[in-house]
Amino acid sequence: MSDAGSAPGSLIDDLFTGEQWLSDLPKIGPEDHFVDVVRELSIFFVDEINLPYSFEQFRTTAAGNKLRNLVDYLIINTKNKVIISALLTLKWHFSTLDADDPKINETRATACEIVAWRYLSRLSEREAVDFCLYEIEPLTDMDQSIQSSSTAVSERSMLLPRFASRRQTAISRPATSRRTELEAAMLNMGSTPIVRKNSDAKHAVQDPTSSFIGLTALEIAVVSDSKKFLSQAIIQKIITGIWKGDIYFWEDLNEHSVKQPQFYNRAESKPYARLKVPKYIKTFEFIFFVCFLILYYVVLMERDMYRIYPSEIMLYIWFAAFAYDEFSEFIGAGTMVYSVDIWNAFDSIIILIGAAFMGLRAVGMIKHNDDIVNTAFDILSLEALFMVPRLCSLLSLLPYFATLIPCLKAMMTDFIKFMVIVGIIQIGFLTTFSLLARETFSMREMNWTLTRVFFGASGEGFNIMNEIDPRLGPPLMIIYVCMTNILLITSLVCVMRESFSRIFANAREEQIYVYSVYVLEASTSNSLTHFFPPLNLIPLFFVKPLRIFLAPHHLRLLRIHLLRISHIPIVSIIWLLEHLPGRKYHSGEALFSSHIPESTQLLLDAVKTRENRAKGKSAGKSNADSARGRSYVSGSQTRVQSNMTGGAIDHEEFTSGGMLKNVDVEIPGPECAVEIAMVKERETELEEKVAALSVQIAELTALIMKSQNTGGFGD
Repeated sequence: MSDAGSAPGSLIDDLFTGEQWLSDLPKIGPEDHFVDVVRELSIFFVDEINLPYSFEQFRTTAAGNKLRNLVDYLIINTKNKVIISALLTLKWHFSTLDADDPKINETRATACEIVAWRYLSRLSEREAVDFCLYEIEPLTDMDQSIQSSSTAVSERSMLLPRFASRRQTAISRPATSRRTELEAAMLNMGSTPIVRKNSDAKHAVQDPTSSFIGLTALEIAVVSDSKKFLSQAIIQKIITGIWKGDIYFWEDLNEHSVKQPQFYNRAESKPYARLKVPKYIKTFEFIFFVCFLILYYVVLMERDMYRIYPSEIMLYIWFAAFAYDEFSEFIGAGTMVYSVDIWNAFDSIIILIGAAFMGLRAVGMIKHNDDIVNTAFDILSLEALFMVPRLCSLLSLLPYFATLIPCLKAMMTDFIKFMVIVGIIQIGFLTTFSLLARETFSMREMNWTLTRVFFGASGEGFNIMNEIDPRLGPPLMIIYVCMTNILLITSLVCVMRESFSRIFANAREEQIYVYSVYVLEASTSNSLTHFFPPLNLIPLFFVKPLRIFLAPHHLRLLRIHLLRISHIPIVSIIWLLEHLPGRKYHSGEALFSSHIPESTQLLLDAVKTRENRAKGKSAGKSNADSARGRSYVSGSQTRVQSNMTGGAIDHEEFTSGGMLKNVDVEIPGPECAVEIAMVKERETELEEKVAALSVQIAELTALIMKSQNTGGFGD
């Protein structure tokens, strides 16, 4: 454990006088590993947050003072790059935890998310890029001998040793969902005893966070549904930078390339590095899909029973390239990000339908069976249900459609759940009516009749109720019509309306979340070489078979050379687009500022002032600091600048809600500076007492409300 945070800790204790709980703040050093940071932060949130609060209460009331002070403490104490990842991991952990009070866990999850984006907003933009795109390292460094071992890499391995080891670890695991693996890690994190960091405990207990190695904070934010975090301005600026290529990960296409986030510089950037830009990947993917759809319609229009036209051969090539590209995307992005995107479900169905068509088409042609061939084309016609909407996936980048799609997805989920109840009731009535009308109607006829009644054709039910049974038929049919057309249909409409309202209320967050998934899915792959479809069939047919004869190093070089040769036209088009006459050029580094926010600077100045006073500065310096001091209070930041010659003080107060107030205070002359400083000091002490009292009142109010809900104060 690093002791880097011990020195600033005393300064923080001086700044936050009157807050006894600050002695339990997490001690996080700048070099502490992700495991240690998660454990320290989890102890803090479990110990300090014991009452339910909403997101708005944390933002606007004294309930959020602990979180504000924690952010300030972390800003001064350390700049550990895994803090954001650790906070978002804990957010996911608390949101999925079933133990204790669910409302308390939800509050802790919200607190983790708030601290994450507040901490990030206190950094400079370039530091924020480093924090968001930093990949979690393993506990121990990889043996350097693996770097020179030819058996440690394959044609798909990373060119940096630590990525290669990570890749091998992923390959050695069972072929299960990575999201399922992380959810299991969440459960293990909850069941594993959380202890204070020490060398023995850290290595004695199996690390439940090992599944997060290799992930960035943005990836964890996506899989943990941290939509408020993703909707922050700095996060969206980073994601937009990745989308446009202002931030990219591979410097060049060669065997010595290392995956690391870097800013785009047109003078230094290599042309083939632009093949990994998500904007260009999705653009050429759209062009490929348009050609795919055209070939699909051409084959349906030609529809020859026993003759294969060139267009059908091209369609098979497109099917194979599309399936292989989806498989590569699934392996590269991982099941976590891949499963979040709803369009990937469409892609999987398109591949399954295409495989069924080609299989039945081959069997029908071999057996010369017209029925099988016609069935094959009938199955192919189902592709239009998924291919045409899939073509419109780029509409997800537009705010309206990006909001509407999650609404439809949520409504569809609730509809499927609700139809379970409908199915149970339908089976019950179908059984009863079929037995009563066993001599008049078959079960199939009765099933279709009840289905039509369910969808509004009540008259058909009333027409046959006497034929079902003269005595029991009418009352049972009336009950069935009332339950379906009045109770179930009305309930279904209300449920779906609630789902739509819930998602649409957070329209901006949903749109940003869809956009973030869209970008990260195209940029999180650890593979250096990316072949655009249908050119991705080249390594499949000409490189994969050579694995038996060639060493992995030679296979990797072969993939690189094939990519360079086959993608010359695509690289040329990209180069022309980026070098068009009159096109404005901005380097990626120039778009992200290196200056820290003013609030952070004020806090650092306050710490520096306290440090100078603690070291025993001269009396003149102390008086100057008192007259021209910068004071920090809990929940607000106050800067006082006094112009000793002008006779005025500009008082700027940064309140907890982020509002800036300017107050001009007239003073008779410089001789009153000491008196004004004493008044300000007394005001500061009063504000601290009021803030502490507000926290106590808020906690007492929450405790009373909780006791009213549970019927008492419990144990």
